[in-house]
Amino acid sequence: MSLFGDGLDAAVQKAFTRPAPKSAGAQMRYLVKQLGGTKAVARMLRISQRTVERYVKDQIRKPRPNLAARLEREVKSRWQPQIRAKARQKAATTDGIVVDVHARLGYTAPIGTTDQDRIRHLTVALPPQHAARLFDAQQQGAGDDRLRELTAEALKEVYFQDDGRRAGSLQEVQINDVIHLDFEL
Repeated sequence: MSLFGDGLDAAVQKAFTRPAPKSAGAQMRYLVKQLGGTKAVARMLRISQRTVERYVKDQIRKPRPNLAARLEREVKSRWQPQIRAKARQKAATTDGIVVDVHARLGYTAPIGTTDQDRIRHLTVALPPQHAARLFDAQQQGAGDDRLRELTAEALKEVYFQDDGRRAGSLQEVQINDVIHLDFEL
């Protein structure tokens, strides 16, 4: 499970103008149309081509939980690509992104300062350049650890250092033991 990557995806999905298909048959038909055939869908979902055909014809209506989750994830990852791109572009150029994190936050600072990590709940509006860095890293296939680092760097600059007005000697912020994480465009 990719906590930071999934959080960014969920934020972008809130920009959808139409709901994604809900029933298994509708989801299967959408994927068949997108991928150009039942064979490709079967390979992607790791099920037989005949099973895909039966979903398309509504002969099977209720998938097993793990298949239902894969099906929904694949549909949502392909749903309304232009709307998704516009939402990312808007966040990266004008609006920025809001991060709501409840986690153990610690930091590295010079000796003699308080650098004890503790549970904090922060809701911080990050400027567009930080949103752009997060989305660019996600597009390039960055893992959850890299997205966590980028989020921590953004919190360091915007929240802890207040864009250079305080805590200038702060070296690194770390996000650990995440209890809750949400991104909002």
